[in-house]
Amino acid sequence: MQPLSRKLRRRRRRTPAWHPRALLVWLLIATGWCLARLPLAPLLRGGALLGRCAWRIGGRRRDITETNLRLCFPELDRSARAALGREVFRHAGIGIAETLSVWLNPRRNLAPRVCLEGADALRSAAQRGGVLVIGGHFSALECVGPALASALPMDVVYRRNRNAAWEWLQVRGRRRYFPNVIEREDTRSLIRALREGHIVWYAPDQDYGPKHSVFAPFFGTTAATLAATGRIVRLSGAAVFFASQHRDEVPGRWTVRLAPIEDYPGSNPVADATRINALLEQAIRIDPAQYLWLHRRFKTRPDGVPDPYGRASKI
Repeated sequence: MQPLSRKLRRRRRRTPAWHPRALLVWLLIATGWCLARLPLAPLLRGGALLGRCAWRIGGRRRDITETNLRLCFPELDRSARAALGREVFRHAGIGIAETLSVWLNPRRNLAPRVCLEGADALRSAAQRGGVLVIGGHFSALECVGPALASALPMDVVYRRNRNAAWEWLQVRGRRRYFPNVIEREDTRSLIRALREGHIVWYAPDQDYGPKHSVFAPFFGTTAATLAATGRIVRLSGAAVFFASQHRDEVPGRWTVRLAPIEDYPGSNPVADATRINALLEQAIRIDPAQYLWLHRRFKTRPDGVPDPYGRASKI
């Protein structure tokens, strides 16, 4: 095992488990454990209600969501964007309920409720070597994990949480189904896993700052997009697939779509980033409300371009 860099060790410092913030999260986890025992249908309805209430309360995440929708869907008028925003929060609430069910109730098996499209192609590619599965932050992300893991054992890359309680929950919840849970900044372990023939799920669709990013269009707006994705593929020699997941119209049913990305990466990092963003945009347009618009996707701007989030970036 390679030693962690000083920068990575510093970033791993976190809120102690006995800190008041962590204690509050432990209380929420205990509540979630109880709720996860509810039948699936009322649990998901409760999640939808939570999302609607969060939209009404407003706050920073609503401001961020409204800004993202204004930038990405300029063809919609204010009323239509507000309706879409409400649906985004409703789906986010359902996603929380789904995550509780998957992470905190091991007896519940959602795998039979998930349709996997393209699994045979991914399985065939994995027989020849490692595969990097590029995904995005859709609100149905966690609940399809058990189905993916049962059909195609894979590792996952995640972003470490500074709160010890949240960190314990997300790592424990994912390790129920995935053999290895790799921290996002531990690139060496990621590349090693791919070289060893693993399938690894990886989501490069958040803004991680300018250092390792290039600017590429996303819904017609310039977005800082990780350039490391292409380097990871080049260094590991892995095949590449794109994955998206959506809730079906029938409640309690989901679909995961897997498709190979050919001839990636190319010689131009900006063109590569543009290509990945276009695939993600195409998947989002299936049902825009199911994407997690609650994060600041456009916080890093080119020189001279103002921060679109204004007050929401400072809270």
